[in-house]
Amino acid sequence: MSQLKFGEFVCKHRKIILILAVLLLIPSILGMKMTHINYDILVYLPEDIETIQGENILSEEFNMGAFSMIVLENMKTKDIVQLENKIKEIDNVEKTISIADIVGTSIPTQMIPDEIKNKIYKNGDTVLLVTFKDSISSDTTMETIEKLRQITNEQCKISGMSATVLDTRNLANSEIAIYVIIAVILCIIILQVALDSYAAPIFLLLNIGIAILYNMGSNVILGQISYITKAISAVLQLGVTMDFAIFLYHSYKAEQTNFSDKNQAMAYAIKKTMVSVIGSSLTTIAGFLALCSMNLTLGKDIGIVMAKGVLLGVICVITVLPAMLLTFDNLIEKTKHKEIMPKFTGIKNFTIKHYRAIIILFIIILPISIYGYTHTNVYYNIDKSLPKTLQSVEANNSLKDKFNIVSAEVLLINKEIPEYKVNEMLNKIEEIEGIEWTLGYSKVAGEMPKSILPDNIKTIFENEKYQMIIINSSCEMATDELNEQITKVNEIIKQYDEKAILAGEGPLMKDLVEISDHDFNSVNIVSIGIIFVLMIIVLKSISLPVILITIIEFAIFINMGIPAFTNTTLPFVASIVIGTIQLRSNNRLCNFNYNKIYK
Repeated sequence: MSQLKFGEFVCKHRKIILILAVLLLIPSILGMKMTHINYDILVYLPEDIETIQGENILSEEFNMGAFSMIVLENMKTKDIVQLENKIKEIDNVEKTISIADIVGTSIPTQMIPDEIKNKIYKNGDTVLLVTFKDSISSDTTMETIEKLRQITNEQCKISGMSATVLDTRNLANSEIAIYVIIAVILCIIILQVALDSYAAPIFLLLNIGIAILYNMGSNVILGQISYITKAISAVLQLGVTMDFAIFLYHSYKAEQTNFSDKNQAMAYAIKKTMVSVIGSSLTTIAGFLALCSMNLTLGKDIGIVMAKGVLLGVICVITVLPAMLLTFDNLIEKTKHKEIMPKFTGIKNFTIKHYRAIIILFIIILPISIYGYTHTNVYYNIDKSLPKTLQSVEANNSLKDKFNIVSAEVLLINKEIPEYKVNEMLNKIEEIEGIEWTLGYSKVAGEMPKSILPDNIKTIFENEKYQMIIINSSCEMATDELNEQITKVNEIIKQYDEKAILAGEGPLMKDLVEISDHDFNSVNIVSIGIIFVLMIIVLKSISLPVILITIIEFAIFINMGIPAFTNTTLPFVASIVIGTIQLRSNNRLCNFNYNKIYK
Protein backbone atom coordinates (compact mmCIF):
# COMPACT_ATOMS: atom_id res chain seq x y z
CA MET A 1 0.00 0.00 0.00
CA SER A 2 1.41 3.39 -1.01
CA GLN A 3 1.67 6.19 1.51
CA LEU A 4 -1.17 8.10 -0.15
CA LYS A 5 -3.41 5.01 -0.24
CA PHE A 6 -2.67 4.46 3.45
CA GLY A 7 -3.66 8.08 4.18
CA GLU A 8 -6.92 7.67 2.25
CA PHE A 9 -7.65 4.44 4.17
CA VAL A 10 -7.17 6.21 7.52
CA CYS A 11 -9.47 9.07 6.48
CA LYS A 12 -12.17 6.71 5.21
CA HIS A 13 -12.21 4.55 8.36
CA ARG A 14 -11.54 7.26 10.94
CA LYS A 15 -14.52 6.32 13.16
CA ILE A 16 -13.47 2.66 13.33
CA ILE A 17 -9.91 3.74 14.14
CA LEU A 18 -11.12 5.92 17.03
CA ILE A 19 -13.30 3.11 18.42
CA LEU A 20 -10.39 0.65 18.25
CA ALA A 21 -8.07 3.23 19.84
CA VAL A 22 -10.43 3.60 22.80
CA LEU A 23 -10.96 -0.17 23.17
CA LEU A 24 -7.21 -0.80 23.17
CA LEU A 25 -6.92 1.43 26.23
CA ILE A 26 -8.57 -1.31 28.31
CA PRO A 27 -5.79 -3.93 27.91
CA SER A 28 -3.23 -1.12 28.16
CA ILE A 29 -4.47 -0.04 31.59
CA LEU A 30 -4.62 -3.67 32.72
CA GLY A 31 -1.07 -4.19 31.44
CA MET A 32 0.14 -1.16 33.41
CA LYS A 33 -1.29 -2.61 36.61
CA MET A 34 0.26 -6.02 35.91
CA THR A 35 3.77 -4.67 35.15
CA HIS A 36 6.10 -5.03 38.11
CA ILE A 37 8.15 -1.94 38.95
CA ASN A 38 11.68 -2.55 40.23
CA TYR A 39 13.09 0.04 42.64
CA ASP A 40 16.52 -1.54 43.15
CA ILE A 41 19.11 -0.24 40.68
CA LEU A 42 21.61 -2.94 41.65
CA VAL A 43 19.57 -5.78 40.13
CA TYR A 44 20.56 -4.48 36.70
CA LEU A 45 24.18 -5.50 37.20
CA PRO A 46 25.37 -8.43 35.04
CA GLU A 47 24.70 -11.87 36.52
CA ASP A 48 28.25 -13.14 35.91
CA ILE A 49 30.14 -10.64 38.06
CA GLU A 50 31.59 -11.82 41.36
CA THR A 51 29.51 -9.58 43.61
CA ILE A 52 26.23 -10.85 42.14
CA GLN A 53 27.49 -14.42 42.57
CA GLY A 54 28.17 -13.52 46.20
CA GLU A 55 24.61 -12.24 46.59
CA ASN A 56 23.33 -15.53 45.15
CA ILE A 57 25.44 -17.51 47.64
CA LEU A 58 24.07 -15.43 50.52
CA SER A 59 20.56 -16.13 49.29
CA GLU A 60 20.98 -19.83 48.53
CA GLU A 61 23.48 -20.93 51.21
CA PHE A 62 22.56 -18.64 54.10
CA ASN A 63 18.94 -17.96 53.11
CA MET A 64 19.87 -14.30 53.31
CA GLY A 65 18.40 -12.36 50.40
CA ALA A 66 18.78 -9.06 52.22
CA PHE A 67 19.38 -7.63 55.66
CA SER A 68 18.59 -4.56 57.68
CA MET A 69 20.18 -3.01 60.76
CA ILE A 70 17.72 -1.60 63.28
CA VAL A 71 19.02 1.04 65.65
CA LEU A 72 17.58 0.40 69.13
CA GLU A 73 17.70 3.47 71.34
CA ASN A 74 17.95 2.95 75.11
CA MET A 75 16.18 -0.42 75.21
CA LYS A 76 16.65 -2.96 77.99
CA THR A 77 17.88 -6.44 77.13
CA LYS A 78 14.57 -8.09 78.00
CA ASP A 79 12.71 -5.62 75.76
CA ILE A 80 15.10 -6.40 72.92
CA VAL A 81 14.37 -10.12 73.34
CA GLN A 82 10.61 -9.46 73.22
CA LEU A 83 11.04 -7.35 70.09
CA GLU A 84 13.15 -10.07 68.44
CA ASN A 85 10.45 -12.64 69.13
CA LYS A 86 7.86 -10.46 67.42
CA ILE A 87 10.14 -9.88 64.45
CA LYS A 88 10.85 -13.62 64.09
CA GLU A 89 7.11 -14.23 63.63
CA ILE A 90 7.24 -12.42 60.26
CA ASP A 91 7.42 -15.07 57.50
CA ASN A 92 10.16 -13.41 55.47
CA VAL A 93 12.50 -12.96 58.45
CA GLU A 94 15.23 -15.61 58.55
CA LYS A 95 17.30 -14.64 61.59
CA THR A 96 17.86 -11.85 64.08
CA ILE A 97 21.02 -11.14 66.06
CA SER A 98 21.56 -8.56 68.77
CA ILE A 99 23.53 -8.02 71.94
CA ALA A 100 20.85 -10.05 73.72
CA ASP A 101 21.66 -13.09 71.56
CA ILE A 102 25.37 -12.82 72.37
CA VAL A 103 25.14 -12.43 76.14
CA GLY A 104 21.63 -13.59 76.93
CA THR A 105 19.46 -11.84 79.47
CA SER A 106 21.42 -12.94 82.53
CA ILE A 107 24.85 -11.50 81.73
CA PRO A 108 25.38 -7.75 82.37
CA THR A 109 26.60 -5.72 79.41
CA GLN A 110 29.61 -4.68 81.51
CA MET A 111 30.99 -8.21 81.09
CA ILE A 112 31.08 -7.94 77.31
CA PRO A 113 34.62 -7.49 75.96
CA ASP A 114 35.21 -3.90 74.80
CA GLU A 115 36.08 -4.93 71.22
CA ILE A 116 32.62 -6.47 70.83
CA LYS A 117 30.68 -4.01 72.96
CA ASN A 118 32.01 -0.91 71.19
CA LYS A 119 30.87 -2.29 67.86
CA ILE A 120 27.23 -2.85 68.72
CA TYR A 121 26.60 -1.11 72.03
CA LYS A 122 27.18 2.61 72.66
CA ASN A 123 25.65 4.91 75.28
CA GLY A 124 22.69 2.63 75.87
CA ASP A 125 21.97 2.24 72.14
CA THR A 126 22.58 -0.95 70.20
CA VAL A 127 21.98 -2.53 66.80
CA LEU A 128 19.69 -5.40 65.83
CA LEU A 129 20.59 -7.25 62.62
CA VAL A 130 17.62 -8.76 60.78
CA THR A 131 18.11 -11.01 57.74
CA PHE A 132 15.40 -11.55 55.13
CA LYS A 133 14.84 -14.64 53.00
CA ASP A 134 13.85 -12.72 49.87
CA SER A 135 15.88 -10.21 47.87
CA ILE A 136 16.41 -6.52 48.63
CA SER A 137 13.60 -5.15 46.46
CA SER A 138 11.11 -8.04 46.37
CA ASP A 139 7.49 -7.30 47.20
CA THR A 140 7.76 -9.66 50.17
CA THR A 141 10.72 -7.74 51.61
CA MET A 142 8.89 -4.44 51.10
CA GLU A 143 5.94 -5.82 53.04
CA THR A 144 8.34 -7.04 55.73
CA ILE A 145 9.83 -3.55 56.17
CA GLU A 146 6.31 -2.12 56.49
CA LYS A 147 5.46 -4.75 59.14
CA LEU A 148 8.69 -3.97 61.00
CA ARG A 149 7.74 -0.31 61.11
CA GLN A 150 4.32 -1.23 62.44
CA ILE A 151 5.59 -3.38 65.33
CA THR A 152 8.46 -1.08 66.32
CA ASN A 153 8.23 2.31 67.97
CA GLU A 154 10.14 5.58 67.95
CA GLN A 155 13.04 3.88 69.77
CA CYS A 156 13.66 1.74 66.67
CA LYS A 157 14.98 3.04 63.37
CA ILE A 158 15.08 0.64 60.44
CA SER A 159 18.01 1.23 58.08
CA GLY A 160 19.35 -0.60 55.06
CA MET A 161 18.80 -0.69 51.33
CA SER A 162 15.42 -2.43 51.54
CA ALA A 163 14.04 0.38 53.72
CA THR A 164 15.49 2.91 51.27
CA VAL A 165 13.91 1.08 48.32
CA LEU A 166 10.52 1.15 50.07
CA ASP A 167 10.73 4.89 50.72
CA THR A 168 11.94 5.48 47.15
CA ARG A 169 8.93 3.55 45.83
CA ASN A 170 6.46 5.51 47.93
CA LEU A 171 8.07 8.82 47.02
CA ALA A 172 8.23 8.05 43.29
CA ASN A 173 4.61 6.87 43.17
CA SER A 174 3.42 10.03 44.90
CA GLU A 175 5.35 12.40 42.62
CA ILE A 176 5.20 10.87 39.13
CA ALA A 177 1.61 11.99 38.54
CA ILE A 178 2.50 15.52 39.68
CA TYR A 179 5.26 16.16 37.17
CA VAL A 180 3.33 14.47 34.36
CA ILE A 181 0.52 16.95 35.04
CA ILE A 182 3.04 19.81 35.08
CA ALA A 183 4.47 18.60 31.75
CA VAL A 184 0.98 18.46 30.21
CA ILE A 185 0.13 21.97 31.44
CA LEU A 186 3.36 23.39 30.04
CA CYS A 187 2.76 21.62 26.72
CA ILE A 188 -0.76 23.05 26.49
CA ILE A 189 0.58 26.56 27.08
CA ILE A 190 3.29 26.15 24.43
CA LEU A 191 0.91 24.56 21.91
CA GLN A 192 -1.63 27.32 22.39
CA VAL A 193 1.10 29.72 21.32
CA ALA A 194 2.43 27.53 18.51
CA LEU A 195 -0.89 26.47 16.93
CA ASP A 196 -3.84 28.43 15.55
CA SER A 197 -6.67 26.74 17.50
CA TYR A 198 -7.57 26.47 21.17
CA ALA A 199 -8.98 22.96 20.69
CA ALA A 200 -6.19 21.47 18.52
CA PRO A 201 -3.62 21.19 21.36
CA ILE A 202 -6.11 19.11 23.36
CA PHE A 203 -6.36 16.54 20.58
CA LEU A 204 -2.60 16.48 20.02
CA LEU A 205 -2.06 15.77 23.72
CA LEU A 206 -4.88 13.18 23.79
CA ASN A 207 -3.18 11.39 20.92
CA ILE A 208 0.19 11.36 22.69
CA GLY A 209 -1.55 10.30 25.91
CA ILE A 210 -3.05 7.31 24.15
CA ALA A 211 0.36 6.34 22.74
CA ILE A 212 1.90 6.66 26.22
CA LEU A 213 -0.78 4.39 27.72
CA TYR A 214 -0.20 1.85 24.94
CA ASN A 215 3.52 1.94 25.67
CA MET A 216 3.18 1.65 29.44
CA GLY A 217 0.62 -1.14 29.09
CA SER A 218 2.73 -3.13 26.65
CA ASN A 219 5.58 -3.14 29.19
CA VAL A 220 3.84 -6.16 30.67
CA ILE A 221 5.59 -8.26 28.02
CA LEU A 222 8.91 -7.29 29.64
CA GLY A 223 7.73 -8.57 33.02
CA GLN A 224 9.14 -5.60 34.91
CA ILE A 225 10.70 -2.17 34.38
CA SER A 226 12.82 0.08 36.56
CA TYR A 227 11.22 2.86 38.55
CA ILE A 228 13.62 5.19 36.71
CA THR A 229 12.19 4.03 33.39
CA LYS A 230 8.66 4.47 34.70
CA ALA A 231 9.47 7.94 36.02
CA ILE A 232 10.99 9.29 32.81
CA SER A 233 9.33 7.36 29.98
CA ALA A 234 5.96 9.16 29.93
CA VAL A 235 7.45 12.66 29.97
CA LEU A 236 10.21 11.73 27.49
CA GLN A 237 7.75 10.09 25.11
CA LEU A 238 5.63 13.23 25.29
CA GLY A 239 8.61 15.40 24.42
CA VAL A 240 10.17 13.10 21.82
CA THR A 241 6.99 12.41 19.79
CA MET A 242 5.10 15.69 20.13
CA ASP A 243 6.87 17.26 17.16
CA PHE A 244 5.56 14.40 14.97
CA ALA A 245 2.02 15.43 15.89
CA ILE A 246 2.75 19.13 15.29
CA PHE A 247 4.25 18.27 11.90
CA LEU A 248 1.10 16.40 10.88
CA TYR A 249 -1.17 19.26 12.03
CA HIS A 250 0.81 21.89 10.12
CA SER A 251 0.94 19.65 7.04
CA TYR A 252 -2.86 19.21 7.21
CA LYS A 253 -3.39 22.97 7.40
CA ALA A 254 -0.98 23.54 4.51
CA GLU A 255 -2.69 20.92 2.31
CA GLN A 256 -6.08 22.55 2.91
CA THR A 257 -4.93 25.40 0.69
CA ASN A 258 -4.39 22.86 -2.11
CA PHE A 259 -7.51 20.71 -1.65
CA SER A 260 -11.08 21.72 -0.86
CA ASP A 261 -11.84 18.19 0.38
CA LYS A 262 -10.54 17.85 3.92
CA ASN A 263 -10.21 14.07 3.62
CA GLN A 264 -7.97 14.49 0.61
CA ALA A 265 -5.96 17.18 2.38
CA MET A 266 -5.46 14.89 5.38
CA ALA A 267 -4.46 11.97 3.14
CA TYR A 268 -1.69 14.05 1.60
CA ALA A 269 -0.71 15.37 5.04
CA ILE A 270 -0.32 11.77 6.25
CA LYS A 271 1.80 10.98 3.20
CA LYS A 272 4.03 14.01 3.78
CA THR A 273 4.34 13.18 7.50
CA MET A 274 5.31 9.58 6.77
CA VAL A 275 8.02 10.70 4.36
CA SER A 276 9.52 13.13 6.88
CA VAL A 277 8.93 11.18 10.08
CA ILE A 278 9.94 7.64 9.13
CA GLY A 279 13.61 8.48 8.57
CA SER A 280 13.99 10.56 11.71
CA SER A 281 11.99 8.12 13.85
CA LEU A 282 14.14 5.22 12.65
CA THR A 283 17.30 6.97 13.81
CA THR A 284 15.60 7.77 17.12
CA ILE A 285 14.45 4.17 17.62
CA ALA A 286 17.85 2.80 16.61
CA GLY A 287 19.55 5.19 18.99
CA PHE A 288 17.42 4.04 21.89
CA LEU A 289 17.98 0.39 20.99
CA ALA A 290 21.72 1.07 21.15
CA LEU A 291 21.22 1.34 24.92
CA CYS A 292 20.60 -2.41 24.87
CA SER A 293 24.34 -2.88 24.28
CA MET A 294 25.06 -1.74 27.84
CA ASN A 295 26.30 -4.31 30.34
CA LEU A 296 24.18 -2.51 32.92
CA THR A 297 20.80 -3.84 31.85
CA LEU A 298 19.08 -0.63 32.97
CA GLY A 299 20.09 0.60 29.50
CA LYS A 300 18.14 -2.25 27.92
CA ASP A 301 15.21 -1.40 30.16
CA ILE A 302 15.13 2.27 29.11
CA GLY A 303 16.10 1.55 25.49
CA ILE A 304 13.33 -0.97 24.75
CA VAL A 305 10.63 1.05 26.48
CA MET A 306 11.58 4.31 24.75
CA ALA A 307 12.10 2.71 21.31
CA LYS A 308 8.71 1.08 21.66
CA GLY A 309 7.25 4.41 22.76
CA VAL A 310 8.58 6.23 19.69
CA LEU A 311 7.22 3.52 17.37
CA LEU A 312 3.78 3.63 19.01
CA GLY A 313 3.90 7.42 18.93
CA VAL A 314 4.52 7.42 15.16
CA ILE A 315 1.73 4.87 14.57
CA CYS A 316 -0.73 6.97 16.58
CA VAL A 317 0.31 10.18 14.79
CA ILE A 318 -0.50 8.72 11.35
CA THR A 319 -3.68 6.90 12.44
CA VAL A 320 -5.37 8.09 15.64
CA LEU A 321 -4.49 11.80 15.35
CA PRO A 322 -5.80 12.22 11.77
CA ALA A 323 -9.00 10.44 12.81
CA MET A 324 -9.39 12.84 15.75
CA LEU A 325 -8.67 15.97 13.71
CA LEU A 326 -11.16 15.02 11.00
CA THR A 327 -13.88 13.93 13.45
CA PHE A 328 -13.62 17.12 15.51
CA ASP A 329 -12.71 19.45 12.65
CA ASN A 330 -15.73 21.71 13.28
CA LEU A 331 -14.69 22.29 16.89
CA ILE A 332 -11.12 23.04 15.81
CA GLU A 333 -12.35 25.56 13.23
CA LYS A 334 -14.69 27.27 15.72
CA THR A 335 -11.85 27.78 18.20
CA LYS A 336 -9.31 29.14 15.73
CA HIS A 337 -7.22 32.14 16.72
CA LYS A 338 -4.38 34.17 15.31
CA GLU A 339 -0.99 32.45 15.55
CA ILE A 340 1.04 33.95 18.36
CA MET A 341 4.33 32.17 17.66
CA PRO A 342 6.81 34.56 15.97
CA LYS A 343 8.45 33.51 12.70
CA PHE A 344 11.99 34.05 14.03
CA THR A 345 13.03 35.58 10.71
CA GLY A 346 15.42 37.88 12.57
CA ILE A 347 17.38 34.94 13.96
CA LYS A 348 17.40 33.26 10.56
CA ASN A 349 18.67 36.38 8.79
CA PHE A 350 21.27 37.01 11.51
CA THR A 351 22.59 33.43 11.21
CA ILE A 352 22.84 33.64 7.41
CA LYS A 353 24.55 37.04 7.54
CA HIS A 354 27.04 36.20 10.31
CA TYR A 355 27.73 32.52 9.65
CA ARG A 356 31.49 33.07 9.59
CA ALA A 357 31.43 34.66 13.05
CA ILE A 358 29.25 31.79 14.32
CA ILE A 359 31.78 29.23 13.04
CA ILE A 360 34.61 31.10 14.78
CA LEU A 361 32.54 31.21 17.99
CA PHE A 362 31.94 27.48 17.62
CA ILE A 363 35.68 26.82 17.38
CA ILE A 364 36.33 28.96 20.49
CA ILE A 365 33.56 27.41 22.63
CA LEU A 366 34.20 23.78 21.57
CA PRO A 367 37.30 23.11 23.74
CA ILE A 368 35.65 24.86 26.71
CA SER A 369 32.52 22.74 26.36
CA ILE A 370 34.59 19.54 26.03
CA TYR A 371 36.48 20.46 29.20
CA GLY A 372 33.19 20.98 31.07
CA TYR A 373 31.73 17.76 29.67
CA THR A 374 34.72 15.71 30.80
CA HIS A 375 34.86 17.35 34.25
CA THR A 376 31.20 17.18 35.25
CA ASN A 377 30.92 15.20 38.46
CA VAL A 378 28.26 12.55 38.91
CA TYR A 379 27.08 10.58 41.93
CA TYR A 380 25.94 6.97 41.89
CA ASN A 381 24.33 6.75 45.31
CA ILE A 382 20.74 7.70 44.50
CA ASP A 383 20.03 7.95 48.26
CA LYS A 384 21.74 11.34 48.20
CA SER A 385 18.83 12.81 46.25
CA LEU A 386 16.22 11.58 48.75
CA PRO A 387 14.67 13.95 51.32
CA LYS A 388 16.39 13.86 54.70
CA THR A 389 13.02 13.43 56.43
CA LEU A 390 12.42 9.92 55.06
CA GLN A 391 12.45 7.20 57.72
CA SER A 392 15.17 5.21 55.97
CA VAL A 393 17.42 8.26 55.55
CA GLU A 394 17.02 9.17 59.21
CA ALA A 395 17.81 5.57 60.20
CA ASN A 396 20.90 5.41 57.96
CA ASN A 397 22.14 8.71 59.40
CA SER A 398 21.52 7.47 62.95
CA LEU A 399 23.50 4.30 62.19
CA LYS A 400 26.34 6.43 60.86
CA ASP A 401 26.35 8.97 63.70
CA LYS A 402 26.08 6.49 66.58
CA PHE A 403 28.01 3.47 65.32
CA ASN A 404 29.95 4.87 62.36
CA ILE A 405 28.33 2.19 60.18
CA VAL A 406 28.14 3.67 56.68
CA SER A 407 28.61 0.83 54.20
CA ALA A 408 28.50 -2.80 55.26
CA GLU A 409 30.36 -5.40 53.21
CA VAL A 410 29.90 -9.16 53.45
CA LEU A 411 32.92 -11.45 53.05
CA LEU A 412 32.38 -15.08 52.05
CA ILE A 413 35.38 -17.33 52.62
CA ASN A 414 35.99 -21.09 52.71
CA LYS A 415 34.92 -22.62 56.02
CA GLU A 416 37.97 -24.89 56.11
CA ILE A 417 40.42 -22.03 56.57
CA PRO A 418 41.77 -22.25 60.14
CA GLU A 419 40.47 -19.79 62.71
CA TYR A 420 43.89 -18.26 63.35
CA LYS A 421 44.31 -17.60 59.60
CA VAL A 422 40.92 -15.92 59.45
CA ASN A 423 41.77 -13.69 62.42
CA GLU A 424 45.12 -12.87 60.84
CA MET A 425 43.33 -11.85 57.65
CA LEU A 426 40.78 -9.75 59.55
CA ASN A 427 43.53 -7.96 61.45
CA LYS A 428 45.11 -6.96 58.14
CA ILE A 429 41.75 -5.77 56.84
CA GLU A 430 41.17 -3.66 59.96
CA GLU A 431 44.48 -1.90 59.31
CA ILE A 432 43.08 -0.47 56.06
CA GLU A 433 42.11 3.19 56.43
CA GLY A 434 38.34 3.57 56.77
CA ILE A 435 37.66 0.03 58.00
CA GLU A 436 36.00 0.39 61.40
CA TRP A 437 35.66 -3.26 62.39
CA THR A 438 35.08 -6.80 61.22
CA LEU A 439 32.67 -9.27 62.76
CA GLY A 440 32.56 -13.02 62.24
CA TYR A 441 32.18 -16.14 64.33
CA SER A 442 35.95 -16.43 64.80
CA LYS A 443 36.01 -12.91 66.24
CA VAL A 444 33.04 -13.43 68.55
CA ALA A 445 34.21 -16.86 69.69
CA GLY A 446 37.73 -15.60 70.21
CA GLU A 447 36.61 -12.85 72.58
CA MET A 448 34.07 -14.77 74.67
CA PRO A 449 33.82 -18.27 76.15
CA LYS A 450 32.22 -20.54 73.55
CA SER A 451 30.19 -22.24 76.25
CA ILE A 452 28.02 -19.16 76.73
CA LEU A 453 27.45 -18.53 73.01
CA PRO A 454 24.10 -19.78 71.70
CA ASP A 455 24.16 -22.17 68.71
CA ASN A 456 22.17 -19.79 66.51
CA ILE A 457 25.12 -17.36 66.51
CA LYS A 458 27.29 -19.89 64.72
CA THR A 459 24.57 -20.70 62.16
CA ILE A 460 24.36 -17.02 61.27
CA PHE A 461 28.07 -16.80 60.40
CA GLU A 462 28.85 -20.32 59.12
CA ASN A 463 27.37 -23.12 57.04
CA GLU A 464 28.81 -26.29 55.52
CA LYS A 465 30.81 -24.42 52.85
CA TYR A 466 31.36 -20.81 53.84
CA GLN A 467 32.22 -18.48 56.67
CA MET A 468 30.42 -15.14 56.50
CA ILE A 469 32.13 -12.05 57.90
CA ILE A 470 30.64 -8.56 58.13
CA ILE A 471 33.02 -5.70 57.42
CA ASN A 472 32.05 -2.17 58.38
CA SER A 473 33.46 0.80 56.52
CA SER A 474 33.14 4.48 57.43
CA CYS A 475 33.52 5.52 53.77
CA GLU A 476 30.50 6.85 51.91
CA MET A 477 28.85 4.57 49.39
CA ALA A 478 29.98 4.79 45.75
CA THR A 479 32.92 7.10 46.47
CA ASP A 480 36.51 6.83 45.26
CA GLU A 481 37.61 6.25 48.85
CA LEU A 482 35.32 3.26 49.32
CA ASN A 483 36.12 1.80 45.91
CA GLU A 484 39.86 2.00 46.64
CA GLN A 485 39.26 0.42 50.02
CA ILE A 486 37.31 -2.46 48.49
CA THR A 487 40.17 -3.08 46.06
CA LYS A 488 42.60 -3.38 48.98
CA VAL A 489 40.27 -5.72 50.89
CA ASN A 490 39.97 -7.94 47.81
CA GLU A 491 43.76 -8.10 47.51
CA ILE A 492 44.03 -9.32 51.11
CA ILE A 493 41.25 -11.91 51.04
CA LYS A 494 42.53 -13.47 47.80
CA GLN A 495 45.82 -14.21 49.59
CA TYR A 496 43.95 -16.51 51.97
CA ASP A 497 41.29 -17.87 49.61
CA GLU A 498 41.39 -17.35 45.84
CA LYS A 499 37.66 -18.05 45.66
CA ALA A 500 36.73 -15.63 48.46
CA ILE A 501 33.99 -13.16 47.49
CA LEU A 502 33.38 -9.67 48.83
CA ALA A 503 29.67 -8.91 48.45
CA GLY A 504 27.26 -6.38 49.93
CA GLU A 505 26.10 -2.90 48.99
CA GLY A 506 29.56 -1.31 48.82
CA PRO A 507 31.09 -3.79 46.34
CA LEU A 508 27.87 -3.79 44.31
CA MET A 509 27.99 -0.01 44.04
CA LYS A 510 31.67 -0.22 43.03
CA ASP A 511 30.70 -2.51 40.17
CA LEU A 512 27.87 -0.15 39.27
CA VAL A 513 30.32 2.75 39.01
CA GLU A 514 32.85 0.86 36.89
CA ILE A 515 30.31 -0.77 34.57
CA SER A 516 28.34 2.46 34.12
CA ASP A 517 31.44 4.49 33.25
CA HIS A 518 32.39 1.94 30.60
CA ASP A 519 28.83 1.66 29.29
CA PHE A 520 28.25 5.40 28.92
CA ASN A 521 31.33 5.74 26.72
CA SER A 522 30.63 2.66 24.61
CA VAL A 523 26.91 3.28 24.12
CA ASN A 524 27.60 6.85 22.99
CA ILE A 525 29.98 5.56 20.33
CA VAL A 526 27.50 2.86 19.25
CA SER A 527 24.65 5.39 19.11
CA ILE A 528 26.64 7.83 17.00
CA GLY A 529 27.70 5.02 14.66
CA ILE A 530 24.17 3.71 14.16
CA ILE A 531 22.68 7.17 13.67
CA PHE A 532 25.50 8.12 11.29
CA VAL A 533 24.83 5.09 9.07
CA LEU A 534 21.06 5.66 9.06
CA MET A 535 21.51 9.36 8.28
CA ILE A 536 23.69 8.45 5.29
CA ILE A 537 20.90 6.20 4.02
CA VAL A 538 18.13 8.74 4.70
CA LEU A 539 19.96 11.89 3.57
CA LYS A 540 21.95 10.16 0.79
CA SER A 541 25.06 12.08 1.78
CA ILE A 542 28.24 11.45 3.77
CA SER A 543 29.37 14.99 4.55
CA LEU A 544 25.97 16.16 5.82
CA PRO A 545 25.67 13.48 8.56
CA VAL A 546 29.20 14.39 9.71
CA ILE A 547 28.20 18.05 10.02
CA LEU A 548 24.90 17.26 11.76
CA ILE A 549 26.40 14.85 14.29
CA THR A 550 29.21 17.31 15.03
CA ILE A 551 26.63 20.01 15.78
CA ILE A 552 24.56 17.65 17.92
CA GLU A 553 27.57 16.51 19.94
CA PHE A 554 28.61 20.14 20.37
CA ALA A 555 25.19 20.89 21.87
CA ILE A 556 25.50 17.88 24.19
CA PHE A 557 28.98 18.99 25.31
CA ILE A 558 27.64 22.44 26.20
CA ASN A 559 24.57 21.12 28.02
CA MET A 560 26.39 18.41 29.97
CA GLY A 561 29.41 20.65 30.57
CA ILE A 562 27.55 23.50 32.28
CA PRO A 563 27.31 21.63 35.65
CA ALA A 564 31.12 21.55 35.82
CA PHE A 565 31.21 25.37 35.81
CA THR A 566 28.26 25.73 38.21
CA ASN A 567 29.78 23.18 40.64
CA THR A 568 26.73 20.94 40.29
CA THR A 569 26.90 17.16 40.73
CA LEU A 570 24.51 15.11 38.62
CA PRO A 571 23.01 11.69 39.32
CA PHE A 572 24.65 9.12 37.07
CA VAL A 573 21.36 8.35 35.28
CA ALA A 574 21.28 11.95 34.05
CA SER A 575 24.30 11.26 31.83
CA ILE A 576 22.57 8.45 29.98
CA VAL A 577 19.11 10.05 29.87
CA ILE A 578 20.12 13.57 28.85
CA GLY A 579 22.81 12.50 26.40
CA THR A 580 20.59 9.87 24.81
CA ILE A 581 17.54 12.10 24.45
CA GLN A 582 19.48 15.10 23.20
CA LEU A 583 21.27 13.03 20.58
CA ARG A 584 17.97 11.61 19.27
CA SER A 585 15.96 14.83 19.49
CA ASN A 586 18.56 17.08 17.86
CA ASN A 587 19.11 14.50 15.14
CA ARG A 588 15.38 14.47 14.43
CA LEU A 589 15.20 18.27 14.29
CA CYS A 590 18.10 18.33 11.84
CA ASN A 591 16.29 15.79 9.66
CA PHE A 592 13.10 17.84 9.76
CA ASN A 593 14.92 21.01 8.76
CA TYR A 594 16.73 19.19 5.95
CA ASN A 595 13.46 17.78 4.60
CA LYS A 596 11.78 21.18 4.71
CA ILE A 597 14.67 22.94 2.98
CA TYR A 598 15.70 20.38 0.36
CA LYS A 599 12.56 18.35 -0.20
